[in-house]
Amino acid sequence: MPRTRKDEAPLLVDAPVIQGRYAELDDYTVSFETFPGDADGTEAFRGLPDDRCQCPHWGLVLSGRLTLHYRDSIETYQAGDAYYAPPGHVPVVAAGTETVAFSPTAALERTMTVVAANVTLAEGGAR
Repeated sequence: MPRTRKDEAPLLVDAPVIQGRYAELDDYTVSFETFPGDADGTEAFRGLPDDRCQCPHWGLVLSGRLTLHYRDSIETYQAGDAYYAPPGHVPVVAAGTETVAFSPTAALERTMTVVAANVTLAEGGAR
């Protein structure tokens, strides 16, 4: 069976608001994400349908607080909470939050292509 650990997964995102380690397990990607500062994903998901993440995630909040904004509701998860996030959310994360999540790789890649472009644009605009 495929497996990974946080210390084995490659560090693919190392930014001031997020450090992310990711590994593929068959058709799913496991994400180990740490947020040293507050992070609001609103701008990162611009351009996706309804300007929201279109990938489902199953996860666990290891520390801190994760809030998911949907069109008609807001869900907040604290350390120890397991969660399911259907498509159509925007994450807002408190400083000190650490999560582990499982996402279908194909849907995650489609979403992250848009997120990466938005982050690059924002970094270029900030200079």
